[in-house]
Amino acid sequence: QVQLVESGGGLVQAGGSLRLSCAASGSIVSVNVMGWYRQAPGNERELVASFTSGRSANYADSVKGRFTLSRDNAKNTVYLQMNNLKPEDTAVYYCNANLRRLGDSRGYFYWGQGTQVTVSS
Repeated sequence: QVQLVESGGGLVQAGGSLRLSCAASGSIVSVNVMGWYRQAPGNERELVASFTSGRSANYADSVKGRFTLSRDNAKNTVYLQMNNLKPEDTAVYYCNANLRRLGDSRGYFYWGQGTQVTVSS
């Protein structure tokens, strides 16, 4: 059973910072893609930032220069450092990963449970 455990959401004033963490567990053989999406009320879920195996991070234009995605491959964990937060960053943030488990012939996509980020003006 694969689990994506998220942490680090909360309430912060505009201009502040938060750091999200997502740790994957469950007999993981390889991590092909791992990153973050977000969904604000009334909006579709959108990509924030993600790593694809062997490549550098990919970011949404709206967060470039403010958010930084990093990873600890040994721990199957990604971190999203969010600086200079804006009220429009308010959303539920979901960890997303394409992982191959022991015994699987290919990777499958998994979602975390989501963590709320609220930025007050």
